[in-house]
Amino acid sequence: MDKKITMITFCISTYNNLEYLKIAVDSVRKNSYYKDSPFIIHAENCNDGTDEWLDENSERYNLEYYIDKNEQPIGIGGGMNFCADRVKTEYIMFLHSDFYVTPNWDKALMDTHNKYPNEKLWVNSHRVEPQMFPNSQSRPGTVVVDKEIFGAYHNDFNSEFFDKYAEQFTSENDFEIPKGEGVSGLIKKEHWDEIGGNDSLFAPASYDDMDLFLRMLQSGFRFILPTTSLVWHFGARGSHRLEENDGRSSERQILSEQANMRKWISKWGRPPMFDEYGMIKDFD
Repeated sequence: MDKKITMITFCISTYNNLEYLKIAVDSVRKNSYYKDSPFIIHAENCNDGTDEWLDENSERYNLEYYIDKNEQPIGIGGGMNFCADRVKTEYIMFLHSDFYVTPNWDKALMDTHNKYPNEKLWVNSHRVEPQMFPNSQSRPGTVVVDKEIFGAYHNDFNSEFFDKYAEQFTSENDFEIPKGEGVSGLIKKEHWDEIGGNDSLFAPASYDDMDLFLRMLQSGFRFILPTTSLVWHFGARGSHRLEENDGRSSERQILSEQANMRKWISKWGRPPMFDEYGMIKDFD
């Protein structure tokens, strides 16, 4: 497909993650192949200057943005639903607010999508992230590196060095992993609508992506993670709030994970199960 006729919409839902959001937005407009595509941002309950920054920079980055103040937060999963409801293009590209995307990352995902024109797909990028969590290790689809290599924070991240790494990585690796990563992926709008998006049961955080992927599996979706698309992931900064909590997850995240495990079991009847790639799998 030619980039002039292929239309995707970039979508980000964010919560008090301004410094990383700035990096994400700028990288999408700078490095994307489809850089002029629509861009929707949902900002919920932010008090860190995000609302003001969006207002001041929406024209510069050509953003369609929405400010929500919810007594009962809908979280990232609900924010994905919110954005998707407003998408008018054929494809939706969901992103984290703590991503930095490398040159042509989106074209690589679209090229992968186009290889399987008759299938329902969720296609997402290979990730590299700093070792922010104790004992975190590289796993299929994610390379965990020392914080000193590329930096680990918004004020020390070396994007030029990472772009060079990405160019080498994507040129030397060309294979697909049958795996989905939460909150980030390319999907046809009609297929998103068919599956019904994220279940609000799991708002504001955790288990919603596993629930979504399990329903997708049961509906015949295929998950593909190509090595030809690479992004930097700062490491769940928008949900775990590591810098605010001395490296520990936020209370909201901890409480959500505890509550949503119980909700998951109540909905599905058993804990989630995973395959050798760390991907949720259907029950036998």
